[in-house]
Amino acid sequence: MSWTDQHHPSRFSDETFWSGTRLPLASAKTLPAAAYTDQEFFRVERDRVFHRGWVCVGTAGELSKDRLLVRSIGGTSLLLSVDDDGRPHAFLNSCRHRGTELASQDCDLKGTIRCPYHRWAYRRDGTLLATPLFDEAGIDDFDPAEFGLVTVRVETWGCLIFVCLDEITMPLADWLGDLGERTAGYGLDGWRIHDSATVSIHANWKLISENYQEYYHLKWVHPELAKVSRVKDHYRFQGPGMYCGQTTTPVSGEERDDWTALPMAPGLNPSDSVSGRFLAIFPNVLLSILPNHVFVLRLEPVAPGHTIEHCTWLLPAGGSEVSEKAFGGTRTFWLSVNQEDIDIVERGQRGLERGGFTQGRLSPRFEEPLHRFHTMLADRFVGLERIPDGDPNDYDPRLGTGANPMPYRPLSD
Repeated sequence: MSWTDQHHPSRFSDETFWSGTRLPLASAKTLPAAAYTDQEFFRVERDRVFHRGWVCVGTAGELSKDRLLVRSIGGTSLLLSVDDDGRPHAFLNSCRHRGTELASQDCDLKGTIRCPYHRWAYRRDGTLLATPLFDEAGIDDFDPAEFGLVTVRVETWGCLIFVCLDEITMPLADWLGDLGERTAGYGLDGWRIHDSATVSIHANWKLISENYQEYYHLKWVHPELAKVSRVKDHYRFQGPGMYCGQTTTPVSGEERDDWTALPMAPGLNPSDSVSGRFLAIFPNVLLSILPNHVFVLRLEPVAPGHTIEHCTWLLPAGGSEVSEKAFGGTRTFWLSVNQEDIDIVERGQRGLERGGFTQGRLSPRFEEPLHRFHTMLADRFVGLERIPDGDPNDYDPRLGTGANPMPYRPLSD
């Protein structure tokens, strides 16, 4: 399937721009500086990537019948609610009367969504419920059923909420490929929110995602992280789907026990119980799954050199309550690691903006996920809707690493 934007043609949506990206991994080039700094690139990216893809807008635990969520995708404001049967709904954040913004931020919801201007009211499923004084004015041919809130595609997957503004984009299940099977043993749909934080980063969202996807920088940028996520214990973890993945197997607790201090989720298989799964789901969510907690980074692009990062920590479903003292070490560790990442990606952004960068090269061993990510990005820009192939399996040595001692095995094996 393919589509093109006839209204706003751009050199960035031409295959010529992506010629270095399209080369095989061993000879592929990095993205040009314009991909991180150019306002026109950012505009096309907003349309091709964020308006036409499945974008993460939060964690499933944020949805409830008594809350209304407000989210933004590429400048489009959305509302998210849950109906009486527990089904999620997403709408454009605009009253059907005269377009007034219905809510400016997350808020409590007492039964109905009500416009602050003329008090038009909508049920949580978006249907129009009340139009005060409107019928008395003698309007002709007005059918309330035709004036419900404008709906947007929304689905939950595991612990995440995804929204898609485009009606023809493939279903979320196809977008995610084999991730449901790969993560099935964790039972992510029941994990509960324990804490959250929001960070403003002066860097392009892709730099943040790329930094997460590779472990080339680990020893120098994260000396403490390297003690629990050693370079020699990293392996690729990716099948077919719009994501890039790696695993640390085993997660080490020999020098630091930050990732092993909390109670483990029940019922994990031998591989899941000793591994950390690190998934960059295209385009904007970074999902770190450990045996005893999940750390979610949701990226919200604001400008070419500015990203809002939403951080959420989740704990296993059905587990015992964790005290602040017990959790404090895990939070502090992640915030410290994240700050190291922020410092380096902001420095990367400055170099791209000011340093006269020309395209570099990728390390096949350490940066293969970036090549996969860049290819997915190129596909969206030129109008191709396709799913990248996965690695042949998770058992064999490849690209300079040995065989994973505890490989993931599908449930069907």
